[in-house]
Amino acid sequence: MMRAMTSSSPGMKARITIREVAREAGVSLTTVSHALNDRGVVDPDTRTRVKAVAARLGYRPSARARKLQAGRSNSIAIVSSMPFAISGGVSRLGFMMEIAAIAAEAAMQRGLALVFVPPLETAQELLQDLDIDGAIVIEPQAQDPRVRLLRERGVSLVTIGQEPQAADPAPCVDLHSAGAARLLLEHLHAQGARRIALIQGDAPRESYLSQLQAYRAFVAEHGLPERVLAIPESTGEAGGAQACATVLSRWPDTDALCVPVDAFATGALAEALRLGRHVPDDLKLATRYDGLRARTARPALTAVDLHLEQVGSLAVELLFEHLSGHTTRSCVSGPQPRLVARASSGPRARTH
Repeated sequence: MMRAMTSSSPGMKARITIREVAREAGVSLTTVSHALNDRGVVDPDTRTRVKAVAARLGYRPSARARKLQAGRSNSIAIVSSMPFAISGGVSRLGFMMEIAAIAAEAAMQRGLALVFVPPLETAQELLQDLDIDGAIVIEPQAQDPRVRLLRERGVSLVTIGQEPQAADPAPCVDLHSAGAARLLLEHLHAQGARRIALIQGDAPRESYLSQLQAYRAFVAEHGLPERVLAIPESTGEAGGAQACATVLSRWPDTDALCVPVDAFATGALAEALRLGRHVPDDLKLATRYDGLRARTARPALTAVDLHLEQVGSLAVELLFEHLSGHTTRSCVSGPQPRLVARASSGPRARTH
């Protein structure tokens, strides 16, 4: 939770970051933060060694960081790792805002202010100087630059969705991405679909990796053909439309599309209708996030209730624990996803 002093004056030493202290001491960033703040469960010899390394390297915390040694924190940030092309649009940042709304309330109950960092290209610059004690990062990708920057600052982190391919992953709230994908696939199959294509983003996010694994297991289990198309997240709804056209051109007999990203799904729906496909009779379609896009599409999209209000509250609770030095829990299981079936996949809307 400490940030080294910086100086841009000629002749002065470059800033020493908490990452350099961790590397030199041979410990994790979390251990360095706890050792320097005299918090958490850290072996006394390790704590002494980390402090000695920090002193030798010339690492100096800000005056504000020293005040945090008593375990008090004043503000946290909620950060989206998703690009604006799929987080914005008609959904009005639905996925992120749904989490942020309950997270703000949960934070206030613990004496914390919540700072909203939207998914903009300038967000990384903002995070460099933002005065925060902790952060909740939504669905980070592997080697996520926002996560890396926050770690270098020594900010306590919690992620919503697991941090993929990380040797020392941040504490997280598990979104059950594989389970959500399985719900959608089982539903489409129960509605008669036998040639289901998966359209999703190509970024290395845990949700995409888990969805792909779940899809491959499902089609293998049922003896179905595998049809997968990964597209750049930056393409948004237009990318979803193009992906739909590609799938239907490459595999004309496709009878269902599983499109977990809602921006891609609405684009795919518009293109399918433009091409003369009747939804759901000719082509069934389902997405993951039960947000504004899914509910207002025509026909309305079958989706999954991820219980994001509870997820947001769990994330704040877990972050507050780590800010307070209680680091026993590293991963919390979010609520099990629930299918919300609508007209895009069957004759009538129902939930179960």
